[in-house]
Amino acid sequence: MNAADPNEILDDEAALQLDANGNLRHLLTLKGLDRALLTDILDDAEGYLTAPGDLPARSQSLAGRTVGNLFFEPSTRTRASFDLAGKRLGADVLNLDVNTSSRKKGESILDTIYTLQAMHVDIMVVRDASDGVPAYIARHVQPHVSILNAGESDVSHPTQGLLDVLTIRQHKGAFENLTIAIVGDIRHSRVAMSATHALTTLGVGDLRLISPPVLAPDADKVPGAHIVDNLAEGIADADVVMALRIQRERIGNLDGIPGIDEYFANYGVSHDSMKLARPDAIVMHPGPMNRGIEIEGSLADGSQSVITQQVTNGVAVRMAVLDRVGKTMAAR
Repeated sequence: MNAADPNEILDDEAALQLDANGNLRHLLTLKGLDRALLTDILDDAEGYLTAPGDLPARSQSLAGRTVGNLFFEPSTRTRASFDLAGKRLGADVLNLDVNTSSRKKGESILDTIYTLQAMHVDIMVVRDASDGVPAYIARHVQPHVSILNAGESDVSHPTQGLLDVLTIRQHKGAFENLTIAIVGDIRHSRVAMSATHALTTLGVGDLRLISPPVLAPDADKVPGAHIVDNLAEGIADADVVMALRIQRERIGNLDGIPGIDEYFANYGVSHDSMKLARPDAIVMHPGPMNRGIEIEGSLADGSQSVITQQVTNGVAVRMAVLDRVGKTMAAR
């Protein structure tokens, strides 16, 4: 059966994520997870951070468990950080090479999953270009298996959302009085969707989503956010500015997208545009970056940038999530 079949992809992903005791079993989306759980995960992640130059945090909480990284779409940061996170928690880690996998030869995704399940893979980290794949898999695995969404089409990227809000919290504290601007291709960005879910749950004061009209999201998908098509208006007095790249691999032949020079002139996050934000505003980007298109290169490397800290936080967040689902397994 196709993974995106509407008879299989239901609207109960948030409920599917928790076991009968309210513990995290799968992480499919941040939508519907409550503030207390999000805060607990962020707190746990901070416990895995060490000072630059110190040895990374390690534990044996997943000793004897196997984590399978199933990336059916290219990834550098997310795949590498899940790999490191699993190993630093003592797990055996299997990285499935999509270019040689049986799925590429025509095997169904569930047959691939059942094969790995038979090999005692306990936690499957899944990235796929199609909508609904992580939830589809989660509905078909055995009760002792956990599924973690590592990026789903333009729908969701929950661990990225968590690492982004962790980075914001480290620099700005409570979310209630913050103005946060996310700039770029909002419509096709799973990063923007997960960040929006997390920030609204955590009570952000003012969330602005800034893009050309053709790349703006549908309002019903981002409740609580302000949709803006003017960079100066959107970035004014912002505490946090996050730039996003144009998701050309998801857009297809969409008319009305500005050319590179026009885009950077009107929507590029630069030293000049950051003068409109608060003096202590931080600059973020989930990567990969297109310097000179959505962000000025020297700004990405400058004193306001926290982009490398986002990468550091990614490993810690993924350790926290892996550890949490591992504890749910152990409690069964």
